[in-house]
Amino acid sequence: MPRYLARRLGQALLVVAGVVMLTFSVMRLVPGDPAVAYAGPKATPDELAAVRERFGLDDPLPLQFVNYVRDLLTGDWGISLHTRRPVRDDLYQAFPASLELVGAALVIAIVVGIPIGVLAARYKTKFPDFGVRFTSMLAVSMPVFWLALTLQLVFAGNLGWVPIAGEYDSSLDTTSPLTLWTNITIVDALITGNWPIFTSTLEHLVLPALVVAAYPTGVIAQMTRAALIEESGQDHARLERALGFGETSILTRFALRPALSPVLSLIALVFAYSIVNGFLVEAVFNWPGLGRYAAESIKSLDTPAIAGVTLLIALVYTLANLVVDLLQGVVDPRARAR
Repeated sequence: MPRYLARRLGQALLVVAGVVMLTFSVMRLVPGDPAVAYAGPKATPDELAAVRERFGLDDPLPLQFVNYVRDLLTGDWGISLHTRRPVRDDLYQAFPASLELVGAALVIAIVVGIPIGVLAARYKTKFPDFGVRFTSMLAVSMPVFWLALTLQLVFAGNLGWVPIAGEYDSSLDTTSPLTLWTNITIVDALITGNWPIFTSTLEHLVLPALVVAAYPTGVIAQMTRAALIEESGQDHARLERALGFGETSILTRFALRPALSPVLSLIALVFAYSIVNGFLVEAVFNWPGLGRYAAESIKSLDTPAIAGVTLLIALVYTLANLVVDLLQGVVDPRARAR
């Protein structure tokens, strides 16, 4: 296990190093002068020179890269060109809302996807299997913005069961102000016992979480089904049948644990995908997360902010993948030998 852990850590560090090089290259290859973007088109030559000196834009590229890496390691992710605030502070405000949305969506995807994958494997080639595969394919292939608008129209517009947009009722900021601890609204409301905001956040979270959960639920269900069918054909499954165990017992008691190994790897992938895929959902539901910040950064060609969002998503994906690799080593010892 220590050797397996060291190998996975080394791979994760290589990925992070590659992303750092990529974000630095993007910042230097994007057309336009960062000094002009920061100081404004009417800036004087002296003002532009001061900005270039402040950010080291006139230094040789190797020195700029060394300074960039040093700043990242010390927590300096640059200054946003459109908010004029540290990118790290902007991300600290925007990312928790995205994490709240994607976290809720992944909980839904795991709680729903794995059981229906087991159901499909249990009744392979029968009607339940056909229904799960058809629904999963529909969930995976459906355009996320279309699903978001449809659910918004039906359940918020026509039926009025849930709010149409936002993270929670903004009027509660006056009547029930929230004390921030983690910047994740639903967690902070739960910690501080702010039940009005907690309830309002849950109501606002339902539709966007369901939309974000559609793709990972379908993928997890399909992967669980495929992994279980493969495991049920192994020698141990034949032995268990010979000992008198039923198919349901074989799938849930013996095949499910080793079958979870590829499913865990998939969860790490869909986690990072859901963060990016959630940008469209955040736009439709006016959710105050990374999507809004990234859109504003791209619109204003804010290269430090764009690089910050890219690096953050890469770090989150790498960390999630590392955690999943460790869980794989615990759940399935065969993974340690890969």
